[in-house]
Amino acid sequence: MEFPKKLYQKITQREAQNSLRRLGKENSLIDFSSNDYLGFAKSEVLFDKTHKFLVDNNSKINGATGSRLLSGNHKLYTIVEKQLAKLHNSETSLIFNSGYDANIGFFASVPQRGDVILYDELIHASIRDGIQLSNAKSFKFKHNDTKDLEEKILRFTQNNDSEVYVITESVFSMDGDSPDLIAMSQIIKKHTNVHFVIDEAHALGVFDFGLVQKLHLENDIFARIITFGKGLGCHGAAILGSGQLQQYLVNFSRSFIYTTGLSPHALATIKIAYEELAISNSKAQLLQNIQHFISESNRLKLNFIKSNSAIHCCIISGNEHVKSIALQLQQHGFEVKPILSPTVPINQERLRFCLHAYNSKEEITNVLKNLATFV
Repeated sequence: MEFPKKLYQKITQREAQNSLRRLGKENSLIDFSSNDYLGFAKSEVLFDKTHKFLVDNNSKINGATGSRLLSGNHKLYTIVEKQLAKLHNSETSLIFNSGYDANIGFFASVPQRGDVILYDELIHASIRDGIQLSNAKSFKFKHNDTKDLEEKILRFTQNNDSEVYVITESVFSMDGDSPDLIAMSQIIKKHTNVHFVIDEAHALGVFDFGLVQKLHLENDIFARIITFGKGLGCHGAAILGSGQLQQYLVNFSRSFIYTTGLSPHALATIKIAYEELAISNSKAQLLQNIQHFISESNRLKLNFIKSNSAIHCCIISGNEHVKSIALQLQQHGFEVKPILSPTVPINQERLRFCLHAYNSKEEITNVLKNLATFV
């Protein structure tokens, strides 16, 4: 069967731009690329505790058997959602199958026709996809720019009964930086019908239960989107908010309604991961590694985007150039991934370093020394 010409042309265009994506393979390189910031995905302790919990509770079911509105709302959902709401100082939590599902489900259903979405220009692709499915109008504001945000809020709230939803990330996945959430919250609180939404995917675990709680902003946020596949090393996501928001999402969020639920094992892993987060020393070790990385990159005069998170990016323009340097680092034993356009804008291609509790200070120094010789 002949492959469609339009699709073939898009693939060949990617090849010509040296930006064709391919699936990676498992390797034994030193990990500076995964989102397993605390090492929980590799934790045998977490694995064994999860298994014991399931056995002790006589939960020996492999799948959810259906959507949560049909047969899939098994008892672990109630247990874990109550646990999440309590730990995150939220009225309720609602679990989704992934961060992508949560963002799609929220933005496609909550903002209504005639409403306005204001989003940071560097917002994650899953949020952009959800916005595209929405009937609301959407406008971007300059990255982490509170002045530009306030100007746009004023523009859309004067003589307008529309609801306005402001969305940002507490830690940006491609830059590793953070907005001034306190300043943004103060701006938003000055206006009626303006709602603050924050994606905490890359903050959870790295900054305990997220930057919102670290800054004591829980009561100022309309919805928090948290993801378990990064700092907690498991799978799934949740939206934190009011009881009314939870009820609305259960009724109108299509990515929640029309999908098979998570398995008991997936829910049990989330439960145990939160318990481990409370007692593990991995958070302290990770923060030490972050400070060591910043200190060493400054000493070696490397040009990284300013970040206090586990994500650190070195801008190296050009897909071919950044891929070449990444390959050299990989040949020296370090798993560092290039981030190419169109994932990031042209001339903003970069090497993305993800730090972990299990990276040694020697490994961090060595990967940076190698980088300094290649750039």
